[in-house]
Amino acid sequence: MSERVMPGHTDGLITLGAADALWVDLTTDSAVPTASGAFTSSPAQARMGYVLLGGHAVATVRAGDGRWSVSEGEVRRAAAALNAVGMDRQDLVRIGPFRGAPRQECDEEAPLRWRRRITGELGGPERAARREVGRPYHLAGIDWRQILVEQTRDGTHRTWWLPRAVVRLLDAAEHAETQARDAGDRQTTNPEGPTATPRPYNKELEGQLYSVLSRKPGTSRRVAGWACAVCRGAPATVLDHCHEHGYVRAPLCQSCNTLERPDHLYSNDIRVANRYTRLFHTDTDDWLRHWHRCPGCRARTTLPLPHLAAWTAHIACRSLRPTHRAPRGRKPCGVLRVSWTGSQNAPRSGLLTVAVDCCPSGEHRVLAQVPYREAAERFRIWLAETAPALAAAAGPDPLDGLPAQSRPVIADTSGEGLALF
Repeated sequence: MSERVMPGHTDGLITLGAADALWVDLTTDSAVPTASGAFTSSPAQARMGYVLLGGHAVATVRAGDGRWSVSEGEVRRAAAALNAVGMDRQDLVRIGPFRGAPRQECDEEAPLRWRRRITGELGGPERAARREVGRPYHLAGIDWRQILVEQTRDGTHRTWWLPRAVVRLLDAAEHAETQARDAGDRQTTNPEGPTATPRPYNKELEGQLYSVLSRKPGTSRRVAGWACAVCRGAPATVLDHCHEHGYVRAPLCQSCNTLERPDHLYSNDIRVANRYTRLFHTDTDDWLRHWHRCPGCRARTTLPLPHLAAWTAHIACRSLRPTHRAPRGRKPCGVLRVSWTGSQNAPRSGLLTVAVDCCPSGEHRVLAQVPYREAAERFRIWLAETAPALAAAAGPDPLDGLPAQSRPVIADTSGEGLALF
């Protein structure tokens, strides 16, 4: 028999079974699907002193009879926070598998590490067999299977994707768990919960080289203490840096770190995803400021080659892109691709070629060929019009201490499209 929640006792302690029922009841209409057994099914472990619900760590309390309980008010607060999350099922983030990533089985008492858990759950036949028997499995109370998107490339290589809103929730849950474990107090009933608020990033790492900083002990823990420098809401999980000049930009959450990457990156060309609409339109100021945290890009008033190529296709060549009829007017045709020859270190040799893939009038239709120097000059003019404060801070004045030559862009050899970013 399932346990019932007694109304009116929102500040008291309830059993885990009652908390399971309450969580499902409160989140029935949430855009993010939730799972039953959030407190009693793996990977939830009440004896660890907390249970993860969305981005919150809810403290657990052991009664005299040995049973574990939680604060009903905390469950309600976590549910209200989850219900406030909007989710775009088309805005997806790739979560795996990634070549070279260690395969690790996560036992029930291991940290959340939700990407590894999903990869392990989906990666092998023994896991598939376990799924067939209906074993309950959730992550921070979220039913990730309902929203997991599987894609195949060439009919062989599988990749898994989740909506960006859910990725941010799970990253926040991972951060909350880290703070709860570090606190060492597993039995607190503090209404605010055991999590700590990440502090804003205030240029503490500006001008430092990633190759040096990444080798320092404690860097990962230090990064986790900051809020993401772009969205300013989610906790930071990675230290983003400019691969062209080698400088640290800022701590970012995993979602923002993937947002700046194109759909696919090849040895000398990229596919310009629709997400660049956000980077170069609605969130332009945030992203330009982030990219110009690199002293090399700021001094030269430009962007790293892949980003400059994407900007050239998306902004400078926007009027050249063909359109076709759609139910609500006309829509841009195909998918933009930009390839380059030469090097950004030898501007006279650089040439960007903007083309459209999958265009009804012919695949790989070339729209324009733009010399690198012309693309860089167009970007400087656009920057001055779009973000005058950033343009005023850029230029040759900050060249003190900058290497005479920036590192050349190298081909991506990982197969995962991350090398240039």
